[in-house]
Amino acid sequence: MRKHYLDNIRWGTIVCVVIFHVIYMFNGEAQAGVAGPFREVQYQDALQYILYPWMMILLFLVAGASSRYYLERHTIKEFIRARTVKLLVPSTIGLFVFQWIQGYINMELSGAFDRSQIPGFLIYPILAVSGTGVLWFIQMLWIFSLGLALIRRFVKGRLYDFCGRIGMVGAIALFVPIYLSGYLLNTPVIVVYRFGVYGFSVLLGYFVFAHEEVVERISRFSVPMIALAAVLAGVYLYLHFGDNYADTPVFHSLSGMAYAWAACLAILGSVYRWGNRETSFTRFMTARSYGWYVLHYLPLSASALLLCRFTSLPPLVIYLIVLLCGVFLGLGLAEVLSRIPFIRWAVLGIGKEKADVSR
Repeated sequence: MRKHYLDNIRWGTIVCVVIFHVIYMFNGEAQAGVAGPFREVQYQDALQYILYPWMMILLFLVAGASSRYYLERHTIKEFIRARTVKLLVPSTIGLFVFQWIQGYINMELSGAFDRSQIPGFLIYPILAVSGTGVLWFIQMLWIFSLGLALIRRFVKGRLYDFCGRIGMVGAIALFVPIYLSGYLLNTPVIVVYRFGVYGFSVLLGYFVFAHEEVVERISRFSVPMIALAAVLAGVYLYLHFGDNYADTPVFHSLSGMAYAWAACLAILGSVYRWGNRETSFTRFMTARSYGWYVLHYLPLSASALLLCRFTSLPPLVIYLIVLLCGVFLGLGLAEVLSRIPFIRWAVLGIGKEKADVSR
């Protein structure tokens, strides 16, 4: 039986990722590989600070819980095979088959072609690697999936059963290990590869939030948790607006991590309480959210590049066009590629037999 609240959190968070990338493309704080800001101070950039701290933590929590449900109905071998096709293939082979186009856009946005003379034989592999973009998430998730397979093989049910007793106080207290994990295994330069906090988030999803009764207990405090998250968001904005939110000192600040954890608990509880149902729209979004995530950034970034390079439209119009491209062209591109043999396997991880790795 599907957990509709997890499905709805997953696609809802991806909606937030798309909106975040629209603002990010013109932001004034993290300017590597983007079109750049419209003016020196942009208050709309505050939306990035509201979304960035918790989005990926929440996706990894959901992924951990979903992996638990999948492993309860499948063997470890089936899990690894399904995850490899769904996650590893698109983030490796898919780079050379299709995502090199994204790499070209990224290099145009960053001006890499203007700053250096690249030998011809290196251009294609550089474009492919540069096209990783949003696929860092599924690269990390594949690595974490191998770790979960080992855990499933060697760790028995006592720890899982113990975690099922956690209530609201215990869930809030988990902020301490979440915060401490942020000090571990952070890669330099490419800061998105935060193996400590994201890996621990997967483990929490697997051991704690895969218990529906734990989420139900949290849901009883949805209103106060939403209020707490809103207050902490204000504190975080006050302390860090204007700083590069992607830098580890800002992301891992006490205010940022406290807000991120409160937001995750608020979303888990509130969606379980008020959004644990399926409609034709949520079914549509659930079925297409993965492909949309993988492919939304190409039309979004390409449209931003073209609009800024060849037009002088007002910022609000540019934001709207880029958003529409990310939504409708991203969904459309996923629909088209999912119907092309080999391409759908290489880019979207769709094999001859569709594996349900969302559970």
